[in-house]
Amino acid sequence: MKKSLIWIALIVVVILAGYLVTIFLNWSSLPWSPAYKTVTPYVPPPGEQLPTATYFSPSLATVTIEPDLLWIDPALPELLRSQLNLPVSMEITDHLDQASAAITIGNENPFTHWIYVLSAPFPTVPDGISSSELKATWEGGKNPISGSQPLLMTEEVQGVLSTYWGEPAAGAIEILPGDKISEKAWSSRPSLAILPFEDLSPGWKVMKLDGISPLQKDFIPEEYMLAVPISHSGVVLDDLQKITSNRDPEKLTTVVMTGVTALVRATAWTMEDKGINYPAQDIKDWLKNADITHISNEVPFASGCPYPNPSQQGLRFCSDPRYIKLMEFIGTDVVELTGDHFGDYGPEAMLYTLELYQQREWPYYGGGADRHEAQEPVLLEHNGNKIAFLGCNAKGGGYATAAAGYPGAVACDFNKMTEQIKSLREEGYLPIATFQHFEYYTYVAQPDQIRDAKKLTQAGAVIVSGSQAHQPQGFEIKADAFVHHGLGNLFFDQIYEIPPNTATAFIDRHVFYDGQHISTELLTIKFVDYARARPMTTSERKDLLRTVFKASGW
Repeated sequence: MKKSLIWIALIVVVILAGYLVTIFLNWSSLPWSPAYKTVTPYVPPPGEQLPTATYFSPSLATVTIEPDLLWIDPALPELLRSQLNLPVSMEITDHLDQASAAITIGNENPFTHWIYVLSAPFPTVPDGISSSELKATWEGGKNPISGSQPLLMTEEVQGVLSTYWGEPAAGAIEILPGDKISEKAWSSRPSLAILPFEDLSPGWKVMKLDGISPLQKDFIPEEYMLAVPISHSGVVLDDLQKITSNRDPEKLTTVVMTGVTALVRATAWTMEDKGINYPAQDIKDWLKNADITHISNEVPFASGCPYPNPSQQGLRFCSDPRYIKLMEFIGTDVVELTGDHFGDYGPEAMLYTLELYQQREWPYYGGGADRHEAQEPVLLEHNGNKIAFLGCNAKGGGYATAAAGYPGAVACDFNKMTEQIKSLREEGYLPIATFQHFEYYTYVAQPDQIRDAKKLTQAGAVIVSGSQAHQPQGFEIKADAFVHHGLGNLFFDQIYEIPPNTATAFIDRHVFYDGQHISTELLTIKFVDYARARPMTTSERKDLLRTVFKASGW
């Protein structure tokens, strides 16, 4: 036992001794050693260079970095191609068979849709065709709009559709530069063109396909024949998520403009009998669904307004304050006060009416508590579209009582209005100018209407709308300016006054996109009694459009 302990002790002593020797031999290299701290680097003599160290990494030596190759269909629209922002690891190849990823036209794996529009010159009576009729035209057949005339389009559009549909039949299409299509279409009416959505302008009428239009707020691309799917395959690129369609619903704004509202006489009498909201029951969706709904209410609300008399003599009007519920029901957003009858019940009624509008946060223009307020434009912004409303009463005199310290409609001051419009355009607003003009019971706009509208469009108004007319009147479209000289009544009892002229009217649905006025849809109505209007039948609509387009010189 003792011997074992002795051997164990000797082994421990040997190990410790070896450890101490190792420490001693390496003492100068330890961090706490003074020798370690005083070591200086070797400096070679003049002319001698230190050898360069060479490091070798087996992993680096064997890695070959190959970029991902992307093939882009050459038929893709240039606007879409310009949105591509490829990562540095991605290169474009002209050879599809070498690519690990591709962006193509088709339904394989769509990440967006490129929207095209079947379009016709604005004074086209039919509102659309079916998808099968369009496809038949592409394949060489006739369509009900332009007969045997070819579809007009650019070479780029032809390339996209040919990739998606197959090549068109000989003579089915005509290729033109983009800036020549409108001229060709208008000179060869009736005609049809296929345009990219971003190329729409007021001179075009958007034709529906199977009843669907990309101007509709509830538009679903997958249900529309001219929504071309853009797909990707292979490597999924995060950058594709940044590519948006050429129709972004977040850039779209609809503005509905209306004609005369006067909740008086037989209209009010009917409302008392059938309900305050009765006049709008058939057209409410057209009004409520707009982003901005304009109402030109000519008449003041007045406490103690007499019960309506359908046989009232004279033209001094007021409305019961309860009738403002109709304006609430249809979704009023902005009120025009240029009307002849705003001052009928004096300053107290006018100020009371303004108070009712203010309570509901409805901005108003063309009339106000004094001249200064009445001349101020209403400025609205929706989905990035900046829209301004301003207006005046062209008759002046006793019809336009707004003055310093006195309420009313405001008389036209064209010098001021033109300067305001120019300034608004510089600020990025799209001005809509409205008139209470002289009332002509003609479809043809009269010289003073044309003259005054021209002043405002030349200043930069994108839309000029006549709010005074009790019957529909004609149009003008020049450059990017749209003029409708008279829409007719919205809520007023003139159905039997000068039939059929006063029994029909327009509601204009203007579409703005990405800071531009791109289109106007004409909604047509027919009165069924003293208060209520309904959408026209197809034959009624065609008759009215033909009449008013002819009155416009088309």
